[in-house]
This record gives sequence, structure tokens and C-alpha cells, in this order.
Amino acid sequence: MDIKLAEALLRRKELAEKLNILRHFKDNHAFYEVRGQRVKVTEGLEDINVNYPKLEASQVTAEFDYVAKQLRLVDALIQQANWTTVLSVDPMVMEAYSKA
Repeated sequence: MDIKLAEALLRRKELAEKLNILRHFKDNHAFYEVRGQRVKVTEGLEDINVNYPKLEASQVTAEFDYVAKQLRLVDALIQQANWTTVLSVDPMVMEAYSKA
């Protein structure tokens, strides 16, 4: 599959943003904990409230690893283009400022 450099740059930005979102979920262990609370209702009777996580750590970790790999691959392609592409420019573009 051939893509333009601009598409690769946009994809890299998209993947970096997604990775930051996934990192938030991956690093926040509160999303995966089973939390319970016992409340005494009357003598000898208790109410138990339990919250189960909707996500498993393995789900988020697997997606995080997949997106991180995609980001590394697209970044490597961009770096390859960076090192192998030669641009024709006006020499003035590369000159330092000098007072006339």
C-alpha cells in the first residue's frame, strides 16, 4: 500500500493521541478493581454493594501494545523518508543571517 508522506504524518499524530488516551486507561488501576462495600441495615442484616469493572486490564494492554506498534512502524517510515529524501531549495534558505 502506498501513501503520501502527509498521510503518514497525520496517521502518526492520530496514533499518538490514541496512545495517550489508552495510557490513561492502562495506568489507572481503578478501572479494573472490584470494589465492594458492606452497609449495616439493621441488626443482623447487611446490604452489600459491589462494582465490577467493565474492562479487563488485558483488553486495554493488548490495544495499547497494538497502537504503540503501529506508531513505531509509521514513525520509522517517516524517519526513512526524512533521511532519504532530497529537496531542491534556494540556497538562501540554508544561509545564516548576516548584516549587510
